Amino acid sequence: MLAIVVGIMVILLIGLAMYIAFLQRQLRNINRQLNKRLTEHTRQPISLDLLSRELNTLAIHINKCLKAEETLRLKSIREEKRFKELIANISHDLRTPLTAIKGYQQLLEKGPLTEDQKHKLQVAQKNADELGVLIDHFFEYSYLVNAEPKLNLERVNLTNLVAECLAESINSFEASNLIVYWEEVTSPVFVLADQEVTTRIIRNLIRNCIIHSAGDIHVRLSTEQTAVISFRNPVKNASAMDAKRIFERFYTADKARNKSTGLGLSIVKLLVEQIGGSSSALLQDGVIEITVEIPLHDED
Repeated sequence: MLAIVVGIMVILLIGLAMYIAFLQRQLRNINRQLNKRLTEHTRQPISLDLLSRELNTLAIHINKCLKAEETLRLKSIREEKRFKELIANISHDLRTPLTAIKGYQQLLEKGPLTEDQKHKLQVAQKNADELGVLIDHFFEYSYLVNAEPKLNLERVNLTNLVAECLAESINSFEASNLIVYWEEVTSPVFVLADQEVTTRIIRNLIRNCIIHSAGDIHVRLSTEQTAVISFRNPVKNASAMDAKRIFERFYTADKARNKSTGLGLSIVKLLVEQIGGSSSALLQDGVIEITVEIPLHDED
């Protein structure tokens, strides 16, 4: 009798061990399929051997969650596409009336005007020019997010390029009562980049400083594993600024200001990533430092 009981217990233990092994195999199978979806970006649903009702129910729920996530992802992609098209259309539609406005301003300027009328016309022209810059930012951003980049990667003297961009902006710095301190490495820094794209990056960084700096600007060029350009300057309303969001499109710390689209640094981020670099920002004690890293040119 005892031998029969022992035999039954052994059979039950063997069966339990086999069932546990089966469950472990199914769980490994689930993990393997989920990992494949993540690494290979497949849309294959989770499948199991139909021997465990609980695991089969789990697989059904996982597939429902995956399908819901995929639906949200596709919806987000469609909305992003519509948004990009909207930005492109807005930037294009705004350019036409602005061109007409500037044309009529030029005609008025050639006619007989009183001093008061000349002053008012100058104010109107200044605001039209500022609006033109904002529209150009919209147009540039819409082009970058919709067009496939065609880059000409070559050996670029980054030291000379930064110095030239700073020199061409001297009048703008002086008009804003800003002093620029330029710190560079002793030997020229060469990067592997598209010269036109790199120039646009530097000019956007300079423009960002001119618009938002509350004091002197420090520009530094150094080399580590990459070429590093940093623009450091004090800012107004530092407590309202979130450095983690500074590269987001349309982000502005001061919602009331009207001279910025919040696209300048978003454009910088897009352009830097196109040439294989990265961008970051650090805000500390009322001073913001925006850093751009660009791959060095391999001399070999």
